[in-house]
Amino acid sequence: MQRFRLGASGAVDYSQRHESFERWFQTPLGRSLLASQRRVLDHAFEDLAGARQLQVGLSHRLPLASGADFVQKIITTPGWHPQMPDGVAVCDADELPFPGDSMDLVILHHTADFSPDPHEVLRESARVLRGEGRIALIGFNPLSLWGVRRLLSRHHQGPWGGRFLMRSRMEDWLRLLGFELETSCTHFCTLPVQRKEGYSTRNHRTLNENGHFLPVGAYYCILARKRVYAPIRRRAPWRKSKVISMPGTVGASRGCSNQSAGATENQ
Repeated sequence: MQRFRLGASGAVDYSQRHESFERWFQTPLGRSLLASQRRVLDHAFEDLAGARQLQVGLSHRLPLASGADFVQKIITTPGWHPQMPDGVAVCDADELPFPGDSMDLVILHHTADFSPDPHEVLRESARVLRGEGRIALIGFNPLSLWGVRRLLSRHHQGPWGGRFLMRSRMEDWLRLLGFELETSCTHFCTLPVQRKEGYSTRNHRTLNENGHFLPVGAYYCILARKRVYAPIRRRAPWRKSKVISMPGTVGASRGCSNQSAGATENQ
C-alpha cells in the first residue's frame, strides 16, 4: 500500500522527505534509533580495517561505523549544504561518482527506503565495492509496529515517508548481485511514539540487544560480502590437437602440417 504524495509528473519528491527525515533524527525517538544503529555497526565492524569506507545516506550529519579503522571515510548526501566538511560528496545514491572496485565497505543508511529506484542503489553500491568487500544495508522493517504506524499515518514526515521494503526482497537482490549473506537481523523493538521524558538508556539497550531474535524490530541490518568468482579458463580451440583441415588453408596443428607435407610429396 503506497501513500506517497505525487507531484505534477507523478513522481515522489524525495528531496523534501530527506530533509524531514533528517530533522526527525533530532527528536528523542530519532536519537535513540540512531544510537541503536551506531551500536550495531560498531559491533559488526570493530575488527574491520581497510582503505576506504563509503556511507551512502540521506545526510552527512548522521555518520555511522565511526569506530571502524579505515584510512578514508566518505559520506554521500543528495543535497548541498553550506560549510560541508571534507570527505562529503554530493550525489544521488543511484549514480555514485566513484570508480568500480574502489571501496572496502559500503553502508546504505535507509538509502533504499528513500530512493525512487532502490534496485539501482544496490547495483551502484555493488559496482563501487571491491571483490570480497562488505556491505551493510539498513532499512525499515514493514513487518513491525513501525510498519503498521506508517500504514496508518496521515502524513509523510520523518520515517513515515519511506518505502519500508521487505527484508527478504533486499536479500534476494543482494544475492542476484553476487553477494553472500553473513547476518540479517532486526533491531530496535520500541513503540513508534515520542516520549517527552526521553528513553531509559539501560532498559532500552537491553531490550534491543535481545530483541533481534524476533523479526519484529523497527529496522533490519543486512551484512553481506561481495563474492567474485574466477572464471574457468578454457583451452583455445585453435590450440587443440584435433583440428579439421580445410582445403586451400594451412593447418594450425601438427596433424594438419603433416597432412600438408604428405600431399606435397605425392605431387
